[in-house]
Amino acid sequence: MGNCIDRADALVLAHYYAPDVVQAAADFVGDSFALAQRAVASDKPVIVFCGVSFMGESAKILCPEKQVYLPAPDAHCPMADMATEEEIAAMRASVPDLAVVVYVNSSARLKSHADVVVTSANAVKVVSRLKEKNIYFIPDKNLGAFVAAQLPEKNFYFGHGCCPIHNATTADEARAALAAHPGALLLSHAECPAAVRAMSAFVGSTAGMIAYAEGSDAKEFVIATEAGTLYELSRRCPEKKFYPTRTDFLCADMKKITPEAVENVFAGNGIPVEVEAPVADRARRALRRMLELAQ
Repeated sequence: MGNCIDRADALVLAHYYAPDVVQAAADFVGDSFALAQRAVASDKPVIVFCGVSFMGESAKILCPEKQVYLPAPDAHCPMADMATEEEIAAMRASVPDLAVVVYVNSSARLKSHADVVVTSANAVKVVSRLKEKNIYFIPDKNLGAFVAAQLPEKNFYFGHGCCPIHNATTADEARAALAAHPGALLLSHAECPAAVRAMSAFVGSTAGMIAYAEGSDAKEFVIATEAGTLYELSRRCPEKKFYPTRTDFLCADMKKITPEAVENVFAGNGIPVEVEAPVADRARRALRRMLELAQ
């Protein structure tokens, strides 16, 4: 057992997909982009990141001087490994004027081979500001297609990856949910398949979906993203109603993050996140470039 961590020394960050009780106890709740910004801006020496492994890695890469802990170190995003260094090398060798754009939902090693990292909240803006004509967007093919549709001046190449949870959403599910709630608007995460995105009143990041619902005159919404988002939606819009496209729209890895797991970190039982220095140095350049281009 290590030394206990003073709560006053720590910033507790929680992703929207974490369990409701974890979000309620966090210092700040957000999507990947907002959480990365908060980690960088914090003057706390410790970050307790209630998210999956790639999120903890990104925080450590951007804040090497801080201690970063994941309450559930085995919480992992399957998409994080759905691209390889060999695939990137092959694309660089065969396509001129190429920018390798890696979605933040990826391992630190994959980020280390990127020209820039993006999140679902800033991907369109960041890619639009790249000088390269050709874009290799990995690992999420669905988000990549969403970005490509808005930037016809660029030439896109995609990987084969996707979020298994979002990609499993179907147009039939969305239609059934809308039929069950006449008058509701469909809001979809950009990781959803094209057929679902095409039916939606809004497509974007989790934070974008929440902002849209908050600013809309509509009173009912069907939500095509992880069910943990319903907590923040209901908190910000208590007068509105939200319905998931399916009842099991859940990321099992995010649900490993329990209050007990968070307290275990403060009790001194956490394992600090570490990233090999050469990998961290290369990935840091791509992450910092994202923060610069997204301003």
